[in-house]
Amino acid sequence: MSTSQKVIVVTGASQGIGAEVVKAFRKLDYRVVATARSIKPSEDPNILTVVGDIADPETARRVISEGVARFGRIDTLVNNAGVFVAKPFTRYTAEDYAAVIGVNLNGFFYITQLAIAEMEKHSSGHVVSITTTLADHAIDGVPSVLASLTKGGLNAATKSLAIEYAKRGIRANAVAPGIIKSPMHAAETHAALGALHPMGHMGEMSDIVNAIVYLDSAPFVTGEILHVDGGQNAGH
Repeated sequence: MSTSQKVIVVTGASQGIGAEVVKAFRKLDYRVVATARSIKPSEDPNILTVVGDIADPETARRVISEGVARFGRIDTLVNNAGVFVAKPFTRYTAEDYAAVIGVNLNGFFYITQLAIAEMEKHSSGHVVSITTTLADHAIDGVPSVLASLTKGGLNAATKSLAIEYAKRGIRANAVAPGIIKSPMHAAETHAALGALHPMGHMGEMSDIVNAIVYLDSAPFVTGEILHVDGGQNAGH
């Protein structure tokens, strides 16, 4: 087995942005380890799919161990899996809290820890986490405390990881999207959601994919929170 090709791990890879990330990096000749709760097997021998709940540490262990067994290395991790529950703060339930913390924080922690341990063996690697611009720029009418609590935490953790591993060849960055056209948002909501951005429209999944590809190809960029949000972070 050749281990010269780069290997990327993508969480939340069964649909939406995650699925598009898989396609983009295969076009760049990366081998891909794709995981999600409902992901289907791939006929592409350079795509390994691992079914599991990323909030479960056992899923993280299987993703990394099976990825290394199949492809020999881990070069990039894209923490794309995420849960967003929009409710007024006092209406969040214990179940809402557990679900969001489980995917957004636990899902990041377990797999990132294992992926970086593999990256350290080669003194190179890159972690990209998908967060949200709402963590920096809250919007009236879009209740998002749990998103800000968790994804804002990932922004901070990204900077901390970037500094901790800067001299060890491992980079950490994040992409903070605005509202993106994806299976999460019905077409009839697009006009209203688009109006929440200074540019007047929603983003495309390709905007986020292109940002991830850029960060992965930018060796002097680490600790960056790249806002791809139609100007939301700049103001209104």
